[in-house]
Amino acid sequence: MSKKRAIAETLGFLSRLRRDVRGNTLALMAAMLIPLAALSGSAVDLGRTYSVKTRLQQACDAGVLAGRKMMTDTSGTTLDADATAAAQTFFSNNFKTGWFRTTGLTFTPSKTGDSQVSGTASVSVPMTVMTMFGMSARTVSVTCEARYDVADADIMFVLDTTGSMACTTSDDPCNAPVKTYTRSDGTTAYYTVEESGSKIGGLRTAVLSFYDTLAATADSTTHIRYGFVTYTSTVNVGYLLPQADLVKTWNYQSRKWTGNDVNNGNTTTQTYSNVATSADCTAKLGRQPATGYDGSGQAQNNISVNSYTGSTQKCVIKVQPLLPEYKYDQYSLDVSQFITGASVTDPTRVVPSTSKWQGCIEERDTTTGSTFNTDSLPADLDPDLVPTSDATRWRPMWEDAEYYRPSTSSSTHGGDVVSGSSVANYSSYGISGGNQQTAYYTCGKPAQRLATMTRDDVSNYVNASDFKVIGGTYHDTGMIWGTRLISPNGIFASDTAAWPGRQAPNRFIVFMTDGQMNTNPNIYGLYGMEALDKRASGSSPSNDTANHNARFLAECAAAKARNITVFVVGFGQTLNSQLKTCASPGQAYYASDNAALKTAFQKIAQQVAMLRISK
Repeated sequence: MSKKRAIAETLGFLSRLRRDVRGNTLALMAAMLIPLAALSGSAVDLGRTYSVKTRLQQACDAGVLAGRKMMTDTSGTTLDADATAAAQTFFSNNFKTGWFRTTGLTFTPSKTGDSQVSGTASVSVPMTVMTMFGMSARTVSVTCEARYDVADADIMFVLDTTGSMACTTSDDPCNAPVKTYTRSDGTTAYYTVEESGSKIGGLRTAVLSFYDTLAATADSTTHIRYGFVTYTSTVNVGYLLPQADLVKTWNYQSRKWTGNDVNNGNTTTQTYSNVATSADCTAKLGRQPATGYDGSGQAQNNISVNSYTGSTQKCVIKVQPLLPEYKYDQYSLDVSQFITGASVTDPTRVVPSTSKWQGCIEERDTTTGSTFNTDSLPADLDPDLVPTSDATRWRPMWEDAEYYRPSTSSSTHGGDVVSGSSVANYSSYGISGGNQQTAYYTCGKPAQRLATMTRDDVSNYVNASDFKVIGGTYHDTGMIWGTRLISPNGIFASDTAAWPGRQAPNRFIVFMTDGQMNTNPNIYGLYGMEALDKRASGSSPSNDTANHNARFLAECAAAKARNITVFVVGFGQTLNSQLKTCASPGQAYYASDNAALKTAFQKIAQQVAMLRISK
């Protein structure tokens, strides 16, 4: 081969080699393999490390939360054994030893200077790919702290104070006697005598235990307000309302004197001998007709008929005691002075008598029904409706002027009737006392608006001389007014407003009862007298209980719609479907006895106390 040809072939080979790119990728990959391995390895190991740290933080948080919740000793500087054990258990449950091949796991809970729980946790995370580049295991550390604090809170207790609360949970039936006591204004009221170990005694203890539990978790910046509604067939809220929110006249099932007198059926005959003349006989008649009445309403000295026989000189006198006759019907009465608390003349009696309002009310206009739309409630169920007319104003209960009659039609009857063991025809719900003694009318302790209350304030309320029990169970009456007093948008909105510079408070209703709804159409209560007014039951008294339950559930729903948490406690009775439905999810409690009631109230207080992570 010639030299020239050899050179040409060589140049051709190099030229082809220059143009041929096959195999370049392999060379490049070989060159980049090491940095790529380092890059992907760091991504894998950093990702593992991040996952481990996230889980470690979660476990640390869970541990200190459990430790603070279980802390039993807030004094000293060392975390107590119960809190330490709970913290370790919850930490271990949330971060298993050896997870992602980690080693050297540690968690140390401790007490802070202000009696909270802090913690530190660490673990060694081994490297995988990066070990090829000489990188050793990395230690991951986290810190955490939990505070058991109370956010600003408003708590409204709605408490059943019916007659069965005077007995113990083991009594069935409850047969405690009824006696009288004197109110602070000097008027007489009735109550069921408490037995030793009574449920009402257990309630007093439970309420104070609730206060103590909540107070133990609060710091100096926490704001807590309390309110109370005691309920039976009505509630005592009248004096909490502006007088402008009360009517000036209202229609009562009442009576008026017809101006006539009727024989009471006890005519007696007296015979006089040796009466000289007819004029002498006539003189023995005394006053005729009756011109006045004694304290019982009977006409005084009524002698109506005489006869004289001259031949025998005999004078026969028929003595006819008379009673005033009344017409019983629905009448409009002036209550403009009655609602001020002044003693006013009772317009239903011929014998001068006065009445004084105790503060219990009848509800404003309503719509009878068994179902309700929470977004469009009738006036009596609307917690936020501000009165603008008599239809939306409340009415004072006037028990002295309210009378029971056997028919919705008007009727007449003579004299005053004193009722006995059951409500009697033509008897007053207040005058005789009999209908109060048998709980056909009750008016209990005045409600307490939301306010900052000391422990002494709370104790004074539940231990007051008028914190008594008597009456029947109407859950809707308590729930309607408990919601109304704590609603953030109603007439009492200023009571539950946020403190300056603070978020709105958390709002809670604690509803406690020892019985199921127990209505009676002859009771004079929040909706008047059902037998005659038919405001809740409608055309059929058989609907009474079902319709009151519907009102109860509608008001429970209204409370929850306003972001109010509803706790329900059934005391000594099984929680029925209405009570369970009323409660917020998971917040229905059953208490079999006084000790269990105290425990339930403590648990609720712990729910109100909000545990949170602070760091």
